[in-house]
Amino acid sequence: MTFDISKIHIPSNPGIYLMKDSEQKIIYIGKAKNLKNRVKSYFLKNQNYKTQKLVENISDIEFVLTDNESEAFLLESNMIKKYRPRFNIELKDQQRYTYLRISDEKYPRLLVARRTRDGKFLGKGKIFGPFTRGSSKLLTIGTLRKAFQIRICTQLPKKVCLEYHLGNCEGPCEFKEAQQQYPKHVFALEEILKGKNQTKIFSQKLKEEMKHAADLQQFERAKEIRDTLIRLDSLQTKQKMEYVDNSDEEYFGIGEQDQTVTVMNFRMIHGVIRDSDKFFFDLVGDNSFSNFLFQYYSTHKIPKFILVSELPENTKLLESLLSDQSGFSVQIQCPQKGKRKEIIKLILKNINLIHSKGGDPSLMDLKELLGLPNVPKIIECFDISNHGEDFAVGSMSRFVDGIPNKSGYRKFKIKTVSGRDDFAMIGEIIKRRYFRLLEEDSQLPDLIVIDGGKGQLNAALKSLQSLGLKTPCISLAKENEEVFLPNKKNPILIPKNKGSLQILQHARDETHRFGVTFNRAIRKNQIK
Repeated sequence: MTFDISKIHIPSNPGIYLMKDSEQKIIYIGKAKNLKNRVKSYFLKNQNYKTQKLVENISDIEFVLTDNESEAFLLESNMIKKYRPRFNIELKDQQRYTYLRISDEKYPRLLVARRTRDGKFLGKGKIFGPFTRGSSKLLTIGTLRKAFQIRICTQLPKKVCLEYHLGNCEGPCEFKEAQQQYPKHVFALEEILKGKNQTKIFSQKLKEEMKHAADLQQFERAKEIRDTLIRLDSLQTKQKMEYVDNSDEEYFGIGEQDQTVTVMNFRMIHGVIRDSDKFFFDLVGDNSFSNFLFQYYSTHKIPKFILVSELPENTKLLESLLSDQSGFSVQIQCPQKGKRKEIIKLILKNINLIHSKGGDPSLMDLKELLGLPNVPKIIECFDISNHGEDFAVGSMSRFVDGIPNKSGYRKFKIKTVSGRDDFAMIGEIIKRRYFRLLEEDSQLPDLIVIDGGKGQLNAALKSLQSLGLKTPCISLAKENEEVFLPNKKNPILIPKNKGSLQILQHARDETHRFGVTFNRAIRKNQIK
């Protein structure tokens, strides 16, 4: 039974919505500028199959309001990590992110925050994060402890230990002055863990305090502040070095099949592809490329340049959020030419290969060369076989995954054309073939190939247009193996060693052979 949306009050504010099943388990979390408009849209009739399955499982909806869309974006991401709803995007490697905890003790410690399987944090204290694997904020937890003089002992000793003598801790266990300074070190650490913008603000504030202390001739205080600024500067220098060493730019291509999106990426370091990953998510509710990227960069190093096959929705907002998170300007671009464009094309080629389930790579080439919307898994090829004015027949071969499907071959006796008019004959058999498929509600091919030149192609296109079909159609002229495309004056030439051309040639030759055999059979019967 579908949830009755009219029974609940939905605010018009920005925020997030938590959809729950009959057991009050959260099954989906989404965000919206206007919660009322977005949530009501789920209950319209024009939803895809997978969103309909989500709606069928909804028993209750809870709302959390935010001041703006940016806050909703962040809150949605954190809530998804916490509850892991089954209809949301969840990356395979969600555990790459880390949270830090400043313990709830008299002299707090800095620890890695541990979590239970249901996402709850263990231990008391303040939680900071998520930080990415290898994040410059972490550098190593030890670096942060040393920089801010944070103790590492599990139990406070009565006398100072080796860490004090190494200069990593001021010894609050023994010295009163260190006990007075310790809360200031913890506060400084908290400010840094809140974000890189906080680091800049905090550094500026310290500089002003140092100047003020010097003016008042409080030189000990000024020296303490100077030492803290030196530690901060040391941290930031290491962060810059880490960025140069580990992160240049990252490429993403996306493809959709059966309401499931495939995302593939290449990580480029110093111009070389060093790593690649594949991710999949269902087109349910607000699941989108934009959401995917934000989730992805909560667990991975953020580069300065993110190159994509198509721009995500809310590009500017996403750039702003990632820039705030990383501390430098992040740009999301869709390359139009050059080496970057070639890399994106290579990723899309790989995605097509995934979607074809390991099909012939030559079919991927065909898709790219001919500018087809889909990989031509099903190809139907047509030819006219003439022998004098009285003996003309049409033939069709059918190829599935680049292989002849002989049970799908068809032959046609010409019924409406007299004389030797190849163009009109092509028009007739194309119209008859696809009128029948439409009547039977049968599957249409991904590509139609005509044996011939521009004239034969135009005749076929005219028949397809009369049926209201936009199925991709090309022609292959035998003399120079030229490929003619609709609305293009000049043909294209595919190199003869390319498997993509060989598939077209094979389909054309099979159609011709099948037609000639049929023509001979008719003439033989006529003579008898």
